[in-house]
Amino acid sequence: MEEIREDLDMDIAPGTRASDAERAAVVEQLGRHLAEGRLTTTEYDERAAQVYATRTREGLHVVLTDLPELAKDTAPRRTSRIPIWQRIEGSAWFGVGLLCLAIWGMISLAAGELTYFWPFWVIVPWGGVLVFRMLTGWESVDCGGHPRAR
Repeated sequence: MEEIREDLDMDIAPGTRASDAERAAVVEQLGRHLAEGRLTTTEYDERAAQVYATRTREGLHVVLTDLPELAKDTAPRRTSRIPIWQRIEGSAWFGVGLLCLAIWGMISLAAGELTYFWPFWVIVPWGGVLVFRMLTGWESVDCGGHPRAR
């Protein structure tokens, strides 16, 4: 985003056309200013409409002139090595496993002795499949054997 502002601050030949990516970057900056309370929703709507209506880079620069530069995001983004769908499946497995253990525990308590440990047949096979899929990367390959595009 700051690159767009820096590009706009450079000596630009009058009438230089703005690209869709530059317009989107300016609207994103306006959205951050809106989120930080510098703009009202009405002002944001008016400026966004002006951004999409402008054809030149100078017009994009005009929309941002009375707003301060945004601080760069220096906080590193935390990324997980485990894809979201595997985290969801793991959470479901954990929750269902706890539920099965609780039911088995209540049945054993009501019977006054430890009953057959049937939660094994829910927890172990399902967990094994999840571990297999995670370790082999089986889900990240499409039907043709090629890695999926992300």
